[in-house]
Amino acid sequence: MNGKVVEFDDHTGLGTVEDQDGTRLSFHCTAIADGSRTVKRNAKVRFEIAPGNCGVWEAAAVEKA
Repeated sequence: MNGKVVEFDDHTGLGTVEDQDGTRLSFHCTAIADGSRTVKRNAKVRFEIAPGNCGVWEAAAVEKA
């Protein structure tokens, strides 16, 4: 899927991406594909959707588009 990072907190490593339809998914810095553990806000990204904790869908394999 394609989208953008709408928020990311370097301190906690938690962020949110928004797909082209406006759906928002959370992700942790360990889901960033290049291993950098950080991404800038408003960065265009590609990502997959994967099941997370407690049955909540999350963004996975987040990479710059």
